[in-house]
Formats: sequence, C-alpha cells, structure tokens
Amino acid sequence: MDHGPRTGAKVALTFDADMTDGMLASLRAGRVKSYANLRILDLLERERVPATFFLTGKWVQRYPDVTRRIAGNPRFELANHTYGHAAFTADCYDLPRLPVDKLAADVAKTFEVIEPYGGRQTRYFRFPGLCHDAAALDALAPLGVTVVDGDVVSGDPFATAWKPLVRAVLDHVHPGSVVIMHVTEANAAMTDEALPHILAGLRERGLVPAPLSEVLAEG
Repeated sequence: MDHGPRTGAKVALTFDADMTDGMLASLRAGRVKSYANLRILDLLERERVPATFFLTGKWVQRYPDVTRRIAGNPRFELANHTYGHAAFTADCYDLPRLPVDKLAADVAKTFEVIEPYGGRQTRYFRFPGLCHDAAALDALAPLGVTVVDGDVVSGDPFATAWKPLVRAVLDHVHPGSVVIMHVTEANAAMTDEALPHILAGLRERGLVPAPLSEVLAEG
C-alpha cells in the first residue's frame, strides 16, 4: 500500500529506524554519536502527535530504552523494517542482498525482537529502500504482513538542509498520505529541524497526523 483513501483529513507520519552492521561498526568506532534522534520523540510527545515507527531488529537491540519509550506511547505504532536493513531485491542502493529463501525468516525474527516491548504492534512491513519484487512479496505472504511503502518521500537520509525536506512533504501531501521519514539521527540529521515546519504546514492545510492503521482504514 502506498496511501490510504483520499477522504477525510488524516495523514500518517512514519519514521524508519534503520540499522546495518556498518552502522553498528560506526557507533562502536565512535565515528557517529547516535542513530536514535530523541529530539523527534521529544517533539512528537510534546505536541501529542501520533506516528508509526518501522523498526529494524538490530536498531531495537541497540536502543532498547528508546524502543520502550516508543512502545509506551499510546499514540505510537510499531512496525517491521527487517532485521538488519539488507536488500530484498538486487540493485537496491548498494545494500547487501538477502537470498530469497531467507527473507521470511528475517522478517519473522524482527517481529520476535519487537514483540516483548508491547505497545501498539502491527503487522505492517516496509522493505529497505522500498525495493521489492514479486519473489520478495511471495516469500513474505505466509507471514500475513501488509507491505506499506508511502506516497510522500521526505528525502531526509543524508540531507544537509531542512527546508527541502519541508517542501518535499508539503508539496506532495494529500489526505490519506503516508509520509516517509527517518529517526536515524546520524544519517538523517535534518529531520528534527524540518519536523516542526512540516507539522505547521499540515495544520495550515487542515491535515491531521494519525496512526498508520487509522489512515489506511479511513474511508
């Protein structure tokens, strides 16, 4: 699914929490400080804004306290973004590729990692890089997941300024939209600066952030 019905006024703000072995190595070596942008959580909590977080299993294991914070907020939903952000197809942003016969186990393992944290857990799943094909979809069918891409891509990974992110969202958002952003601070450093302006722009357009489950069910 790319978006919900184009009725009503609800939109879904979604935040991917990527984590690869390379990112873990950067943390261990001190090359980066954090892949968990707590300023985003602070703002969402302060403004009482619902959001949905697509978590990788390795991110959850690296940031258990942050995961508990997300799970403990009734306005936040938890979703699945694979275990280690590997590619599920060929030619996907230079990500290492998992073989087709390992895909279902990777996603199932991620659900197992997330499950003990409780909260508003879902069966929503997002492919790394939004890269998927028929074989990947067939492999995940037995898990009963709903694959959610998005129709508004913020472009926040590796952005060097916040204003283009605001324009990317507000120029393309509509009722029912699913907005893709990232909570991975070191490689999405402008997201927390853009977010207040995005929220203000949504209000000006009469659009209301809602959990992804409500946006997809709206109609």
